[in-house]
Amino acid sequence: MTSATLAAIARRGEVAVLGLGASGVAAARLLTSVGARVYVSDAGRGDRVREAAEALRTEGIEAEWGTHDLERIARAGTVVVSPGVPPTAPPLVTAQARGIPVHSEVDVALQALSGLTYLATTGTNGKTTVTALIGHLLRAVGHPDAIEAGNIGTPLAEIARRAEPPTWASLELSSFQLHDTPSVAPRVAVLTNLSPDHLDRYDSLDAYYGDKMRLFANATADACRVVNGDDAEVLRRTAGFAGRALRFSLADATAAAWFDRAGDRLMLAGAPLLPRAELTLLGDHNVANALCAALAVWAADPAHQTPAARTRLAEGLRTFRAIPHRVEPVGEVNGVLWVNDSKATNVSAARVALEGMTRPVILLLGGRHKGEPYTGLLDGIRAHGKAVLAYGEAAAQVVADLRPHLPPHVPVEQLGSSFEDVIARARALAAPGDVVLLAPACSSYDMFTDYLHRGETFRRLALGA
Repeated sequence: MTSATLAAIARRGEVAVLGLGASGVAAARLLTSVGARVYVSDAGRGDRVREAAEALRTEGIEAEWGTHDLERIARAGTVVVSPGVPPTAPPLVTAQARGIPVHSEVDVALQALSGLTYLATTGTNGKTTVTALIGHLLRAVGHPDAIEAGNIGTPLAEIARRAEPPTWASLELSSFQLHDTPSVAPRVAVLTNLSPDHLDRYDSLDAYYGDKMRLFANATADACRVVNGDDAEVLRRTAGFAGRALRFSLADATAAAWFDRAGDRLMLAGAPLLPRAELTLLGDHNVANALCAALAVWAADPAHQTPAARTRLAEGLRTFRAIPHRVEPVGEVNGVLWVNDSKATNVSAARVALEGMTRPVILLLGGRHKGEPYTGLLDGIRAHGKAVLAYGEAAAQVVADLRPHLPPHVPVEQLGSSFEDVIARARALAAPGDVVLLAPACSSYDMFTDYLHRGETFRRLALGA
């Protein structure tokens, strides 16, 4: 598995790996396996970080937590950065000042997986669902070893250490990962959509979108990209890249994949693919996700375009189920449907979830504010909202943004930082036929360890477990 690039990294000197999360640990192990001297550090002081450092030390890898040795990092031959480390962090500033090459964990792993055929997905919203769908559809059309990796959960560097790595993969790549992955060159590059996000990390929206565009930086005349034909910003920003562009759309019959609303069916390459009723996912946004994923897999190989492969694509869509924490119905209790979209950590994602509902909605909105106004939710609340429950650090801002613009019959209530109280109030307001939707439009870090913790807590309280 050792590529010339990895060997060159190992020869260049010690590799400083920043971050003791899953990706940093995986990168450290991969680099050590190819003979590199590795030093791992993390400024965090929690038990998880300490335990990760201690585990690496037992394997002979130098690791420390609670600090970064900036002098040591300044002498490194290469720096490998985890996606959670911002460019302004002192170790990265040090590396940049010394001209030390900086790579993401994904970039390092791709060097070790030279035989991998991969489709890569980015975008503001929907990328995890699309990535999972692509992996599921790849297996459906005849690639049983196809995996999902990257930002979706399993670090790619962990995959690279397998004795028999896969031949096909579906990768989710965040803007943070793409920033330091100059080698990315997927068989099909997928862009789901673009909308404001991560303005707590980026200086400008243009900088955030610019990192997304790095997915196409190595496109050649033979390259293929699948893009959202309903998103003007996507079309504008991807227009100048080399290669073939295929569009998916919820309305445009000239797109390569589109939703025939009159016929209530998903269309692919000019022919029906699947009746909408056979796709179990909620909301139009998930119809778009399904179209996007089917088109990407169809385009990845001529063998995926035969009549038999189309049949398997359709069956793959039928059997796919919602990913936890992404517009996930967790249960219906006394006629009230509880839907977990804890991953909706920005206003655009929350709006999509809200607009996909077909019942009156009690919307749970709040957490740590990320810099966006919540007024972008007003149309969806007016159309579907029964009440808004604002909670956490952002509660007062949510109320200030929404309450003046909503009629009295759609109250906006400010609650505190007890999630138990939030769920209890939602249960008190809900009547049979309603939906309680957790679509926070905020990060989770004021009250929870991450969005997974928030979603699991919602599930437990909603079901009374």
